[in-house]
Amino acid sequence: MSTFTLSLIVIGYLLLLAYLGFLGYKKTNTSADYLVGGREMNPIVMALSYGATFISASAIVGFGGVSAAFGMGLQWLCLLNMLVGVVIAFILFGARTRQLGAQLNVSTFPQLLGAHYRSRGIRVFIAAVIFIGMPIYAAVVMKGGAVFLQQIFEIDYHIALLIFTLFIAAYVIAGGMKGVMYTDAMQAVIMFACMFFLLFFFYRTIDMGFTEANRALTDIAPLVPEKFREMGHQGWTRMPVTGSPQWFTLVTSLILGVGIGCLAQPQLVVRFMTVKSTKQLNRGVFIGSLFILVTVGVIYHIGPLTNLYFLKSEGAVATAIVKDIDQIIPYFINRAMPEWFSAIFMLCILSAGMSTLSSQFHTMGSAVGSDIYGSYQSPQKPRRNQTSVVRLGILFAILISYVICYMLPNDIIARGTALFMGVCASAFLPAYFCALYWKRATRRGVLLSLWVGTLSSVFVMLFMHEKESAALGLCQALFGRPVLIEAYPFPLIDPIVYSLPLSVAAIVIGSLMGKRKA
Repeated sequence: MSTFTLSLIVIGYLLLLAYLGFLGYKKTNTSADYLVGGREMNPIVMALSYGATFISASAIVGFGGVSAAFGMGLQWLCLLNMLVGVVIAFILFGARTRQLGAQLNVSTFPQLLGAHYRSRGIRVFIAAVIFIGMPIYAAVVMKGGAVFLQQIFEIDYHIALLIFTLFIAAYVIAGGMKGVMYTDAMQAVIMFACMFFLLFFFYRTIDMGFTEANRALTDIAPLVPEKFREMGHQGWTRMPVTGSPQWFTLVTSLILGVGIGCLAQPQLVVRFMTVKSTKQLNRGVFIGSLFILVTVGVIYHIGPLTNLYFLKSEGAVATAIVKDIDQIIPYFINRAMPEWFSAIFMLCILSAGMSTLSSQFHTMGSAVGSDIYGSYQSPQKPRRNQTSVVRLGILFAILISYVICYMLPNDIIARGTALFMGVCASAFLPAYFCALYWKRATRRGVLLSLWVGTLSSVFVMLFMHEKESAALGLCQALFGRPVLIEAYPFPLIDPIVYSLPLSVAAIVIGSLMGKRKA
């Protein structure tokens, strides 16, 4: 397909997004409209927006590449995404979140916990963690989208990143939550359709049936590269050796980090507050579950099977042909699929990246304008300019994320996503759960939990988890070694394994030792 035709497809796609963003802008009249869609969003739109925000370009590009390297074990993450990220999130967390949000008349995640515990400190702390930490996650997603544009259009990475960033900035800043959710819903439909058809076209491409292909994948286990075999890789249809380096990466970092961390993602939680009733919220469970099953289920299944394609066409498995894991899926799509499908899949990646980024940028801007600036603004003063401050916050967050993109190493997309979600789980999940289900939680306990969860996560990344500690070099500079505890398996254990239990213990002990929340 010619560059001209691809350009026409992209321009048409962007014009449609621009129209939906403009529609959101026209329907945004109050700060509640800008922050939570006026609490009147259609449940189908909400569910599609939730799914599109959840499943980013990092899930398709980054985790798809990881599944090509590690194998079918990543399907456990798909199961957790469905059960925890949708069913448990909507039924056990979503209904009470919507009720509590309406009762307290709040519009953001920091406002929700701050108002419930009657603490400005809690609200500002959560907002600060969001604004400081989320740009790293956003940069990871931005890289995923830009890498795919680079592969498809064969253009410079810097140009791809700039175009990708500028367009998202335009419709998020203008349209607010309504603009974000309208565009999310449209992007979710594109993602669903694209991944559904990818499954069928893939088997046609490798000229095998389902059973035959999976049996063939089992048979090529001896071809696992030596560096992966030393890490515990036993083949693409088997879990790694229990307790091996690859097992710790797969289970503690990717599966637990993302599978549990999704419950405390501020940009997902706020969607529960955009519908009118619990009944409408429950209608989204099936739609959200089906969306997750098809989108991530397909890519985590196709990823390992790409090794059969690479073996047949280029004589080696995926990681031997494409050294950067983040490039495997774009490389495969660009070479194995028909040209017209490459164009459609490009829209899928754009949709995945844009839908997640738009929500992240909106959340970061809200953290600055509504939660930090708004919490120190006098109630007697008019709030006409609060939406303007949110917009400025979004712009600043976009600029920070854009700069961080140039600092990211290779193979970072999946790991960066898992790390941020793990930090959110450790810092926010105990306080969030207790706000909904445990009346004994106190301000002291919550603040202690927030500090312990955040600081312990940062400490483990700086001094104990080798992937980050060795790359940052602080531990090496201070103590002369890459990690404080070098004995196996401590350098491989993800921060969430330490931080979440400590955060839970902190809120329980801190609350039981203090007075009840007034």
